[in-house]
Amino acid sequence: MNSWLDVQTEVLRRLHNRVWKPGELLPAETDLAIEFGCARSTVNRALQAIAEEGLLERKRRGGTRVVVHPQRKATFTIPVIRLQIEQLQRDYGYRLISRRVQRPPLKLRECMKVPAGQNLLHIKALHTADQMPFVLEDRWINTQVVPEIATVDLKSNSANEWLVENVPFSGGDYSLSASMASDTEAAALSCEPGASLFTVERRTHTEYLSVITAVRLLYIPGYKMRIDL
Repeated sequence: MNSWLDVQTEVLRRLHNRVWKPGELLPAETDLAIEFGCARSTVNRALQAIAEEGLLERKRRGGTRVVVHPQRKATFTIPVIRLQIEQLQRDYGYRLISRRVQRPPLKLRECMKVPAGQNLLHIKALHTADQMPFVLEDRWINTQVVPEIATVDLKSNSANEWLVENVPFSGGDYSLSASMASDTEAAALSCEPGASLFTVERRTHTEYLSVITAVRLLYIPGYKMRIDL
């Protein structure tokens, strides 16, 4: 393994699969460094990053132990786009634009916390309201975390709704911004290139920080998000 991110990914995989159970003491850093073929400092950085997320407990001269009850961050509700549109008293429609298994670009790979060479499922879809474009969905899914997605008919079932209904998550992060529509995005959303689009970028993960999916949602010009406090 060449980087601490690779070590982190493998350690998280073992935690997720209960190779190391809650309360169990991990092998010494020197032993892990030999197993992973890297420097001890690389292992140390990876374990420290996971400990900062509350999954490992590290004590000087006491080693590193799997936390029995991981501290969870506050969760948030992921909206189902179909319900959003129907609540506006409009007819919902959905069209799958593309579905490909491919290697993600570097920035996306780092966002998804996957090792180099791993393929992800890349989905693009358009959600409509009264047969007019409403939001463009650009989504990446880690099929090693959600292998069931491989057999789902995404032409008739949106990934958004299927994931909400079938894949539990323990946390994530999201950002809200405005972005300028590219030519391709403008064509899909029936707007002018360069138009300002309300943009939601969201990532969700499992209890052991394995990223499930990262999605970028581009809403039509003029869209307003309402948040109930």
